[in-house]
Amino acid sequence: MAELATIARPYAEALFKAAGGAEAQGLVDQLAALAAVAADPTLRQFADSPKVSDKLVFNVFADVLARQGVTLLPAVANLLRTVLDNGRLPALGEIVAQYRALVDARSGMSRAIVYSAFPIDGAQLGDVVAALESRFGRRLDARVEVDPELIGGIRAVVGDEVYDASVKARLEQMKVALTA
Repeated sequence: MAELATIARPYAEALFKAAGGAEAQGLVDQLAALAAVAADPTLRQFADSPKVSDKLVFNVFADVLARQGVTLLPAVANLLRTVLDNGRLPALGEIVAQYRALVDARSGMSRAIVYSAFPIDGAQLGDVVAALESRFGRRLDARVEVDPELIGGIRAVVGDEVYDASVKARLEQMKVALTA
């Protein structure tokens, strides 16, 4: 959703600037844990209640995370307070995603989703990732999702770029060419 992305961008950039160099990567795990807690529908309903203060919601988040063995770093705690104070809890997942993208971009890595009609084993995935890295010109952290509708081949999504070498895409191209 474009609106959430627009709301999340300043928060992610501010946290990235505040975190600085080496600490930026260290916040990723805490932010992921924070986003997982924020995604809980019961907690979201509790946080949305007008009878509940932002401070109480923050304390509930901190308690849930502490029970998972996560002690919030000051930068993450400040982010959570700011998000709660501004009523932006629904954007927290997008904030985390954009922050992760900023950290990855600084390290020269991008996340990729490789859709395949069939499961790809480790050796094949290594070959596919190597080919995609040369095509996109950067290191990739790839995960595979099986999509039987592709019929064969792969479809790779890296950020907002798509490489489609699936049988389904080629059939669509042939259909367009034949009907033109």
